[in-house]
Amino acid sequence: MADRKRILVADDDPDLVELLKMDLTNEGYDVIIAVNGKEALQKAMAEKVDVVLLDVMMPYIDGYHVAYEVTSKLGSAAPIVVLMTSRDTSREKGIAIMSGAMEVLQKPFAMEDLHKMILEVLSKATP
Repeated sequence: MADRKRILVADDDPDLVELLKMDLTNEGYDVIIAVNGKEALQKAMAEKVDVVLLDVMMPYIDGYHVAYEVTSKLGSAAPIVVLMTSRDTSREKGIAIMSGAMEVLQKPFAMEDLHKMILEVLSKATP
């Protein structure tokens, strides 16, 4: 794949991070990982990524704050942010959108749903 998309996976669950890294790599993406909010913010600001797959509840900085910082500071150059949460997404979606996220994914989720959502947000971002 000539133009591989890069995804930053940020979650404090090491098993989920490893699973997502293996799965998304097999799907043809380059995957970068972060294990807490502070690391996610640093990598999202420093690395050129297309999508940030971000857990809401993480140590140091929560996913909402990371999404807000990344999207407000990088503006039109910001990656697409997809928040993952075990909370009720119907209640969380408004907060997520205000923080700069494009979508919210309810945990637990099927990998097929994740793949579909990534393709959808990438297609929305492509001019």
